[in-house]
Amino acid sequence: MSDAYAVPPRVLADLVPGTLARDAVLVGLGAALTGGAAQVAVSIEPISPVPLTGQTLAVLLVGAALGPVRGAASMVLYLAAGMLGLPWFADGASGAALVSLGYVIGFVVAGVVVGELARRGGDRTPLRTAGTMVVGNLCIYAFGVPYLAVAAHLSPAKALDAGVVPFLAGDALKVLLATALLPAAWAVVRRVRDNKR
Repeated sequence: MSDAYAVPPRVLADLVPGTLARDAVLVGLGAALTGGAAQVAVSIEPISPVPLTGQTLAVLLVGAALGPVRGAASMVLYLAAGMLGLPWFADGASGAALVSLGYVIGFVVAGVVVGELARRGGDRTPLRTAGTMVVGNLCIYAFGVPYLAVAAHLSPAKALDAGVVPFLAGDALKVLLATALLPAAWAVVRRVRDNKR
């Protein structure tokens, strides 16, 4: 029996053999996936100064696949590299002077929370995955909206209108995608494990 299957995996990344080097590569890949997804961006000004992106889906998938520590490390790397000038925030932006930086800070928290929920089996069935993804989105909004309100000088109500409402339909679609992808990945893992016995 392969070492990857000797102990039941807690998150999908546990299936990848290795230790510290594996974790470093996975953290880097998670950050790169998030940076790549940020480039799929559509401006919705004047409705909101925050663009529609594929970022949130990447953050949620990275957190679920890597677990709380590696998921958070990926998002810390993404945040730190972007603040230091790597142009991989939405639309190739970088630096700290972004009204949407609060969402990126929320990615770190979402990485921890989604990763921990996934570690406890929150990505194994469609219903549990949907709940995990909704909680992850709420973590991102909890940091993104207040930061947007302060940075863009918006009232709390206007920050909600600009920072949440335009994204709800896209978030629902991303939750549906994750709900299809993650349990399907675990179904493949179960089949492979059964065949190894």
